[in-house]
Amino acid sequence: MSDRAPHHDDYNFAGVRELPEPLPDGERVLWQGAPRWTSLYRRAFHGRSIAIYFALLIGSRGVAVLASGGHPADALQAMSYLLPLAGAGLAMLALVAWLTARATWYTITSRRVLMRVGVVLEITFNFPHAVVASAGLREHAEGTGDIPLRFSDGNSIAYAHLWPHAKPWQFRQTEPMLRSIEQPRQVAALLAQAIAQASGGTALPVGQSTSIRTRPLADLSATVGG
Repeated sequence: MSDRAPHHDDYNFAGVRELPEPLPDGERVLWQGAPRWTSLYRRAFHGRSIAIYFALLIGSRGVAVLASGGHPADALQAMSYLLPLAGAGLAMLALVAWLTARATWYTITSRRVLMRVGVVLEITFNFPHAVVASAGLREHAEGTGDIPLRFSDGNSIAYAHLWPHAKPWQFRQTEPMLRSIEQPRQVAALLAQAIAQASGGTALPVGQSTSIRTRPLADLSATVGG
């Protein structure tokens, strides 16, 4: 199979979005995908934590009414006043998460990782495999996962420009992250193989991570078939 890409097949075929510009000869699209919005809502926008906060706030209002000698019916009424506010807040947050996921498109090619992001202003970030010093895999219980990329020394990008497509709390040395993607283990294996090939077969080193179920990409590259 030739590594020379057809003029159109690599960036404009069924199920794959177009890239900002045609790929150079010899570069191939290996994978494209987007975040699952429900996972993004839960993890990047902390939807579950905020829902728990609203529940505690509403519950405390009812307890306060009962503690002051009020009737249970009065407590329920006092609590009901906060329900529309909580519902509106959570719905707005869910809408932002859905729009963010809809506006995001990750692409892995044989030479780089691209992130097309931005709900209002679309931006495409371009990370050649050559600048990726290490990477990791964090899997979540619902089947999605994150793949953070750590740059080699001297390469960085503002955290505010990347969020929410960045590893949390990494402000000094930001790490772009393919976030809340489907089939994260398979994608990580594919990326590991692509980076290894781009670097002449050198195994990809892995940065330390406190995330649960984190695995080195170098260990996954052998699982790629084909």
